[in-house]
Amino acid sequence: MTGDLPPIPILNLEAQHKRLRTEILSALEDVYDSMAYIQGRHVGVFEEQFAAAHGIAHAAGCSNGTTALSLALEAAGIGPGDEVITVAYTFIATAESILHLGATPIFVDIEPGTYNIDPDLVRQAITPRTKAIVPVHIYGTPCEMGALQDIAREHELLLVEDCAQAHLAKYDGKAVGTFGQVGSFSFYPGKNLGACGDAGLVVSEDDDTIIRVKKLLDHGRETKYLHDIVGYNRRMDAMQAAILGVKLRYLEEWTARRKENAAIYDSHLKPVGFQVIEPPANVVPVYHLYVIQVSNRDELAEALKANKIGFGVHYPIPLHLQPSLAQLGYERGALPVTEQVSDRVISLPMCAELTREQIDRVCDVVIKHGRP
Repeated sequence: MTGDLPPIPILNLEAQHKRLRTEILSALEDVYDSMAYIQGRHVGVFEEQFAAAHGIAHAAGCSNGTTALSLALEAAGIGPGDEVITVAYTFIATAESILHLGATPIFVDIEPGTYNIDPDLVRQAITPRTKAIVPVHIYGTPCEMGALQDIAREHELLLVEDCAQAHLAKYDGKAVGTFGQVGSFSFYPGKNLGACGDAGLVVSEDDDTIIRVKKLLDHGRETKYLHDIVGYNRRMDAMQAAILGVKLRYLEEWTARRKENAAIYDSHLKPVGFQVIEPPANVVPVYHLYVIQVSNRDELAEALKANKIGFGVHYPIPLHLQPSLAQLGYERGALPVTEQVSDRVISLPMCAELTREQIDRVCDVVIKHGRP
């Protein structure tokens, strides 16, 4: 019987792109005819629209999400010898962006209900070399930004938000990316707002910060042959900006559907004992991923495969245990919540195109084969 059932992908980009095909191709044709393929009008329009959607003054499109965080950190003033407090429970790009600037990531543990940075542990990790805090809004659940802002003000630290998974997520009614000096977003194809390739974006209320970001990403210049600083070639492709501009029109709709789908999952899985994401009452999560914890992940993974259900593990090896970061000196046991979660999490299908019938089918398999 399983052989007759259609597969359920973890993310259904095929359905999304089929729906938007005509609009996207029209937008690409407009870029093609304009012959302005790097930055230009399409990038500028998307920057304005994204900034408006998040209630922030400035946005600067760039080549990818990792670049966005790196540019945000550099523009904010992070450099060699600085310590930057962040989490090990994230994609490695968070640490890479810090290390590439000659700074040192200082990992602290996470809260078990949200998987986000624990503000109490941030306070304990501050040293005379601490320059910034980088909260990661993991899975699209905003961090405890009020507490982090208080800590940053008290200790005169920079607050740089990693919003790669949190487009339109809100804390106390404000969009993420608006609480620190600067924030960064990723538009990797699998994100809630995804390009058809790589793209990223930096946001800030601070004029000087965004001016510096825009110089850094375009060879250190504001005019064609006058280079004020040493920069990079990290510009946004106009084709990607046009695609993102089309998709941005639907982001609120898709976000609402994700939240509805998460509520259906919760109604099935929480009552039978599975630990789900527990967003605080004052946040609006956007469910980039829908994650539960199980004690038999490998067994459940095999059952999901057998039933043609997509899944993922985000993230099985936390950053403090990655071979490439061994020089930082962390050992197993340093971050107990992070390590326990990394051994237990599994991501189930989540996207706006997911149907209730598909969610019911996924939950049937999880409840039958998974163990909380």
